[in-house]
Amino acid sequence: MPRNSHSDSTQTRSGIFLPPIRPIAADQPMQWLALGFKDMARAPLLSIMHGVVLAGLGGFIALLAHDQFWLLVGYLSGFMVVAPVLATSLYAMSRAMERGETVNFDLLVQTWTQWQMRLRHQPDSYWSLIRFGLLLGLAATGWVITSAALITLLAPSPIHTPVDFIRHVVLAKEGHLFELWVELGGMMAVPVFASSVVSMPLLLDRRVTVLQAVLTSWKAVLTHPFQMTLWAFLIIGFSMLGIFSLFLGLILVIPMLGHGSWHAYRHLVDVSDFEERISEQGEL
Repeated sequence: MPRNSHSDSTQTRSGIFLPPIRPIAADQPMQWLALGFKDMARAPLLSIMHGVVLAGLGGFIALLAHDQFWLLVGYLSGFMVVAPVLATSLYAMSRAMERGETVNFDLLVQTWTQWQMRLRHQPDSYWSLIRFGLLLGLAATGWVITSAALITLLAPSPIHTPVDFIRHVVLAKEGHLFELWVELGGMMAVPVFASSVVSMPLLLDRRVTVLQAVLTSWKAVLTHPFQMTLWAFLIIGFSMLGIFSLFLGLILVIPMLGHGSWHAYRHLVDVSDFEERISEQGEL
């Protein structure tokens, strides 16, 4: 990507250097989707394999939890929050395509196993991806617990199944519990999205800490609030289509959004002054 000569790395008050954010067009998120679909078409089997695995996992959990509403909510919330971590190997595929490197199954294995090799020697090693994934998992768990407590305390009747939730919360004639539930979910989703929208591709691509990645992600959102809001709605919309199509739509949605997120990172963040995480020899 060309470097923006008008931007420089910024330094926070605590001395943390952040990469500059590039200017982007208003419709750039639509281009990210198109580029994501193009990458998926270049390596269809490996890309769709990610979607098949997650769609199968979703269908299995839904089968087990069809009459346990909060387990379903937990899965849906966890999927939306942890998806940036699960798409790590899709980012690696898009990066390899960008560099003209070979994209094969060995690349996927390398992406998911190399983080273990030099843990003691690299404090900013692939463990940063694992730590960030755990933080996202904790955020999803916190939302499910908070949501369950809110509905349990304020719902006029016990909520055990999705039908109960629709009948006593969504379609309730009195009170504003559903509106409150949606507003609370939005308040918790916004900081999670802002913290993760470019964090995982950045952690995969460059030797940065989790804090640097998260602050850079926030910087991107605050620099381009309109475009990033559009990107968030596109992610949510396609994810919901995938989930409510009995998870079958996720087979295509997951790789498209995963590859698209790599291009979002590459268009947004100028990392030319930051060291690559993987050298030419493939070491961490």
